[in-house]
Amino acid sequence: MDVLVLGATGFLGGHIAEHLRTFPGARVLRAGHSAAADLRIDLANETVEGLAALLADLRPAAVVNCAGAVTGDALLQTGLNARGPAVLAAALRAALPGTRLVHLGSAAEYGACEHGSSLAETAAPRPGGLYGATKLAGTLAVADAAAEGQDAVVLRVFNPIGPGAPGTSLAGRLAAELRRVGPDGTVTLGDLSAHRDFVDARDVARAVGTVLTAAHPLPPVVNIAGGEARPVRAVADALVAAARFAGRIEEHGAGSERSAAVSWQQADISTARALGWEPRTTLADSLADLWHGLKAAAEDGPNDSQGRAA
Repeated sequence: MDVLVLGATGFLGGHIAEHLRTFPGARVLRAGHSAAADLRIDLANETVEGLAALLADLRPAAVVNCAGAVTGDALLQTGLNARGPAVLAAALRAALPGTRLVHLGSAAEYGACEHGSSLAETAAPRPGGLYGATKLAGTLAVADAAAEGQDAVVLRVFNPIGPGAPGTSLAGRLAAELRRVGPDGTVTLGDLSAHRDFVDARDVARAVGTVLTAAHPLPPVVNIAGGEARPVRAVADALVAAARFAGRIEEHGAGSERSAAVSWQQADISTARALGWEPRTTLADSLADLWHGLKAAAEDGPNDSQGRAA
């Protein structure tokens, strides 16, 4: 089957496109806003009519939407995270109503929750910032399309890590900083006591493969996570071990606003497990692969970073 992957040049999109290429008979069309994509599609600026015409020409058997903005101003985040999925769902409904849509949502849609609790898909979303609010709007657009009979599902991804993690993430930023200061340097970070549920990007890619091949109908929203809250400090510890870092990690200040507002997140992944998926990659292995990938990329020379991600 032909699968169109939007945002395929980003962190999660790249892993997803690579994984789907391993499916027998699959042809992956990598779409994105950068020159590295096979096809230029920017959901922030597409119209329903224009995208519907393009989809009618391509006729993919499935569409995976990994496009999104983690940072940036309100116009960028609203355009990619909220308007983009709504335009995509409407275009598919007009051109290819039988094509399955898999959209990547975010744990940021949930917002704060009680310490020690697990978030099921039925939990009331309470996003605390622009990113979470715009991602929730995109999820609602896709879920509404599913409620009207469209073959669509949202994978609500918790904290993705692994090789290629961008500098906008704690893991990507810390790995780059460890490399910059050297094995005996000092790295200063904010408070690392918040708890997050981490999942390897390659496990996210497997989740996409699972739902693409699952029988219809699918649940409207499925949590994709490790299923266990870990202190953010565990990310630093695992990267220090992978890098054989003998210097100092210093924690100063309150950390990010989101860490202060959301001190605990843990996913209930029973819905995903019922579909046949569960996480395989340990936190230590994921971060070791991130570190060794960063080293290999640095030795090969600089490459272009992506400002957008799922």
